[in-house]
Amino acid sequence: MRIAFYINSANEEAVASVGSIAGTARRCGLSEGTPRDADVLVALGGDGTILSAVRLHPSVPVLGLNLGSLGYLSSVGRGDFEKAFSLLAAGRFKVAERSMLQVGKSGGRRAAALNDVVVVREMSGHAAILDVAVNGKAATRYMSDGLVVATPTGSTAYSLASGGPVLMPDTSSFVLTAINPHALDVRPIVVNDSVTISVTSRRRVNGAAEKIGVWADGRRVFRLDVDESAAISKYRLSAKLVELEGYDPYEVLSRKLGWARRR
Repeated sequence: MRIAFYINSANEEAVASVGSIAGTARRCGLSEGTPRDADVLVALGGDGTILSAVRLHPSVPVLGLNLGSLGYLSSVGRGDFEKAFSLLAAGRFKVAERSMLQVGKSGGRRAAALNDVVVVREMSGHAAILDVAVNGKAATRYMSDGLVVATPTGSTAYSLASGGPVLMPDTSSFVLTAINPHALDVRPIVVNDSVTISVTSRRRVNGAAEKIGVWADGRRVFRLDVDESAAISKYRLSAKLVELEGYDPYEVLSRKLGWARRR
């Protein structure tokens, strides 16, 4: 089994500890290569590091070692690195295919996202007016700070913080969650991942228009002008994440969200 390390150069802890972590991997029977010839890419950091690794090396399965604060994707904690490497060397893992999103607009850039696509107002404190259609059929209008369209993997990120539901990783669906809606009856919408979601920026009643940014996994892709639409759908490729033997998504949720402490 050959691994390669992917680190965020801005993460001082990751830079300082990669040498000792690589030594642990070698003692467990793993050899080190480059992302081009590796069987598994080991991402050192938080979930943002994993998102970056998936984007830059989509064909290589990624295992996340958590050096961040929360880390839903990088679920292997500091005390379990040696155990993780031993399981990896023994082949006691599986590669899970996680659905991704793609977003684009007519004549504009396109981007893929593992977690979410966020359509959000920029600059001013006024609400955005966003019309949402699903497969060409009008669904709803949001007056809010913005909208999060999340995959099951990303449902525990910005969407959850905005009041959205948790989707299990094997769910064939996406969730639409409004950000700070100006109505108490607005609720998230769960849709099948086979649909195309269109989000169109509109003017406010007084004729003014918000500057609307479209972001994919925290990276700004483009801006929407008035009456322009962003098209969001399932990406043709999936992300490959390593799930070690014993991985339980319910246990991870319970541990990360503190549900176990409540019991």
